[in-house]
Amino acid sequence: MRILLTTIILFFSLPAISQDVVDVTEQTIRIGGFKDEEILLGFAKGDKIIFNFKEVGKKEMKEIEILEYPSNSKFSDYKTHKIENKTISVNQTGVYVFRFKNSAMSGRICQIKIQRIPSNEETRNFNTQVTWETKQETTYKTYTKDVVIGYDTLYTQKTKRELKSTERKELLIFDKTQRVHSTTNDNGNKTSLFFTLPVNELGLYKTKKVVSWAYWVGVGEEANQAWKQNSQSISKLAKGASTYFVSPLGALALGAVADLLVPKIGEDVSYAVSDQQNRNLFLAGQQYRIFDQGKGVAGFKNFNNMGMCQGTFFILLSNDNIMQGIDVTVKVVAIIETNEYEEKSYSDVSIQPKYEKKTFSDPIIVTKIVPVVGK
Repeated sequence: MRILLTTIILFFSLPAISQDVVDVTEQTIRIGGFKDEEILLGFAKGDKIIFNFKEVGKKEMKEIEILEYPSNSKFSDYKTHKIENKTISVNQTGVYVFRFKNSAMSGRICQIKIQRIPSNEETRNFNTQVTWETKQETTYKTYTKDVVIGYDTLYTQKTKRELKSTERKELLIFDKTQRVHSTTNDNGNKTSLFFTLPVNELGLYKTKKVVSWAYWVGVGEEANQAWKQNSQSISKLAKGASTYFVSPLGALALGAVADLLVPKIGEDVSYAVSDQQNRNLFLAGQQYRIFDQGKGVAGFKNFNNMGMCQGTFFILLSNDNIMQGIDVTVKVVAIIETNEYEEKSYSDVSIQPKYEKKTFSDPIIVTKIVPVVGK
């Protein structure tokens, strides 16, 4: 009696179920070796999906999976050639992905049938076709950084060294008359004189240094007279302009004059300026180098290159007169600059920013192409 009742119930139920089943797709596809295939379909909330699969040659498929888009797996099976009446409940309207993976070298011929049982009459004609739409998703990146909220003004008492005074004075370094013999004299027709410039003094509050120097070479009374005339001209210039110099060479070294008077007649001398090594070569009759040279009854030169304002220098003298010796006067002056400094107090003002941590959110917009249903 119990068996008969069950049979009667099934008999009346089967036609009702078969009427509710809606065919979605039925197709035979070939999946190539090492290939994946996907079928995307849309289903309504409350649907029941009925899935059937069969590989015609009864060859295994590596994996069959059904996902609720994008990645919610609802069913998966491995190394199978047949799936019958697999039923999946649809909790919310959306896209379902039917994924088939073939890991074999040879292709697979697959018969696929997908049906749906609507939950009510309103969703019977639900459009299962999937379309693709471009959508933008906005997320926010939150971060914290220091932000300037104001400024503090700080006053700090400091001291600094400032120049108090500067003074330049002429200093006589060398003044000597030297006999230079003729070419036939047993003593030879070459000689030299040397002088050393004052060593620079570099103190914290006082410095003294040579900033320039000049030399004069003159022969006999003619050169002495020319020097006197230069001195007279320079004394007038010094009274009207500056007390920094007192001699023609001082004016030349400071740049107050660019030229000095020299005699046009009289015995001449060859002169040069060198260091000690080249002075020795000069006296030995060998090739030598010089910083300056000239020939005449008188000559002069000023130097203001800092590399030439320290050390010892040699004045080289040579007389080409066969019989007559000459008396050569050599003068050297230097300009000494004295700087005095003092400490002065001052307020150092500095502006320092004040920071505070604040939280920010920056939007990040991502454009995606996604499947949608019901269109």
